[in-house]
Amino acid sequence: MQTKILQSLYSLSIFFLALTGFGQMPIYKRYYIADIPYLEWLGKFYITNAVHYCAAIVLMSLIFYIIFDNIFKKNKTLKITPSGYAKLAMLSVLIITGILIMIKNFTGTPFSLNFIIFIDMTHVAFCMVLLVYSLHTFLTKQKGIMHNF
Repeated sequence: MQTKILQSLYSLSIFFLALTGFGQMPIYKRYYIADIPYLEWLGKFYITNAVHYCAAIVLMSLIFYIIFDNIFKKNKTLKITPSGYAKLAMLSVLIITGILIMIKNFTGTPFSLNFIIFIDMTHVAFCMVLLVYSLHTFLTKQKGIMHNF
């Protein structure tokens, strides 16, 4: 896949993950953002939840594609940079905590209240760290993935 397509899919998935992730908390309805025309869906939990899961699937697919391309291809077309490894570490924590949150949402899971609070807070904290770090790498023009020829 071309690097521009990967970057566009990555950016779109991160955008929708952040947008819908904050939608899981009722802030859009509370601050009347969901009252703006065409943004009503942001106030509906099940819609934002479904979009969040779809964006997560796209993001995880991209991550696995890049990892497998980097590990298994003999003439590697993609090279992960140090900032890419940092983002990959942050994304790994987000994926793990996201999966745990998804499991928690099923009824009858044996997680304690303290563990639920821990994974929720870890997920939100790493989301914020990733967003700030992504802004930093954007402003300093650091690439996470380089295309080798």
